[in-house]
Amino acid sequence: MASGVDSQLLQFKSGTVDLISESELLLKLKSKSKLRIKYGADPSAPDLHLGHTVPLRKLKLLQDLGHQVVFIIGDFTARVGDPSLQFETRKRLSSEEVKQNAQTYEEQVFRILSRRQTEVRYNSEWFDRFKPDDFLNLASKYTVARLLERDDFEKRFKEKRPITVLEFLYPLLQGYDSVEVKSDVELGGTDQKFNLLVGRELQRDWGHEPQVVMTLPIISGMDGKNKMSKSLGNHIALQDSPKDMFGKVMSLPDSLMNDYFQYVSGMPKETYEPLLKKLFETNPRELKAQLAENIVALYCGEQTAKSARDEFDRVFRDKELPDQIETISLSQKTLDLTSLLKESGLTSSKSEARRLIEQGGVRIDQTKVIDPNFMVELSEKPILVQCGKRKYLRVKG
Repeated sequence: MASGVDSQLLQFKSGTVDLISESELLLKLKSKSKLRIKYGADPSAPDLHLGHTVPLRKLKLLQDLGHQVVFIIGDFTARVGDPSLQFETRKRLSSEEVKQNAQTYEEQVFRILSRRQTEVRYNSEWFDRFKPDDFLNLASKYTVARLLERDDFEKRFKEKRPITVLEFLYPLLQGYDSVEVKSDVELGGTDQKFNLLVGRELQRDWGHEPQVVMTLPIISGMDGKNKMSKSLGNHIALQDSPKDMFGKVMSLPDSLMNDYFQYVSGMPKETYEPLLKKLFETNPRELKAQLAENIVALYCGEQTAKSARDEFDRVFRDKELPDQIETISLSQKTLDLTSLLKESGLTSSKSEARRLIEQGGVRIDQTKVIDPNFMVELSEKPILVQCGKRKYLRVKG
């Protein structure tokens, strides 16, 4: 082992919310030189985000101790949809949507995890082989009363909101993954605690030694209120451009700084604690800029991070334009501003465009326009369109 059992136990425990149970983990560490540590993610969206990096960084630490990570891409369970922290029925994804989303997952996780010490599995490997009897057997392992103990299910049931039978199956499907891969430990966010405990029970049912359950804090997204989520639009994606990633971190509420330094920055405690103590009261913007530069450096390199910071300062502190602004051509010569934002790709919908315009977030040639019906004349000479704080585009006819 890379270090003594007691030292490893401390590193396993560091930063965890739940550990079920410490005594079982200690026995596993004493009896095995390499534990199988399971972590799963459903490709319900194409991008992993900074929220995912909290468990991924913990997994990397455990890999450095010599343990084996089993990363499960839930291409089957994504078609069901994890009901954790969901208070409405999820829209079902097609198998093609899931396949497209899953394509980038491996590439993204290996920006953090060691490829050599990671076993990647897709849970369609076993669920696509399941016969009706297999599903009946699995469904018989849990009662509806037990499933309704989940906070999200209980809340929806009391409020008479729909819960599909498919959603009831989700914890059993995720739990069965632990049976297939024979995990010693499963790690996830606090919202996953119920699902992880189901895995322990199913392993017992199949005659396996039950896994230890470890949960980690869930970080809030850019709104400062809700769990980071692509569906809520409050996420910072690993695939974001360096300047977008930097800008999004700079837009975080000050109240999130402690969590982001501790769980997302990749900085050791002895480095970030003095920063928080020294700078938070006097210069929160400088503190946030250091955080943003550190996060961008983790995924894009130190020089790229420095360039992103320089660009941000030039645009937002010094009120200058970005060095590089894309120019596009539209076929229409005359169109209203709402349509211009949608057709140019600056917004995903006309309703989003209209909202941004009315809120004063759109400028044409650096002049604010608040009329969604403002008519724009396009010619060979491009106009400069600014949408929100970070999006710039030159548009010509």
